[in-house]
Amino acid sequence: MTSPAAATPGPDDAASDSEGPVADGSAPDQSGQAPPRPAGRPYDPERGLRGVMSATLILESIAVLLSIPVAVNTGGGVGPVGVGIILLLAVLLILACRVVARPYAIQVILGLQAFAIACWFITPTLGVMGIVFTIAWGVILWFRAEFRRRLAAGTLPGPPQPSGP
Repeated sequence: MTSPAAATPGPDDAASDSEGPVADGSAPDQSGQAPPRPAGRPYDPERGLRGVMSATLILESIAVLLSIPVAVNTGGGVGPVGVGIILLLAVLLILACRVVARPYAIQVILGLQAFAIACWFITPTLGVMGIVFTIAWGVILWFRAEFRRRLAAGTLPGPPQPSGP
């Protein structure tokens, strides 16, 4: 008598099945080999860095939006103009994700950091948040400069080479 667990194939059994999908998600052809992958985007070594920059802008916009209840409920509170300025900063941070790949992106981002620090006059917590994110952007820019230096020196791996026929 076999147990029900032995009769049911598990995830390990499916991985060894030769008719299932291949590791990259494509179905094998008649010979059991995966079809060649279509040519994708050209190699871009800074693509991941731009993703980190966009994610940081989104996180900063979320933090700015979370400062609205703090600004309204602490001290004398802020009026509708202060809340509008905070919302404007959050929207500008989100829109800055569109220019991350442009040559002027760093100037735009650092300008937004200066705007965030200037919001200290609305609520000090927003100014402190601006300082914290300015430090984070300093680290990101240092990583970018180091990445570019190592890429130029040839100490980083190059683009993946296509496999032969």
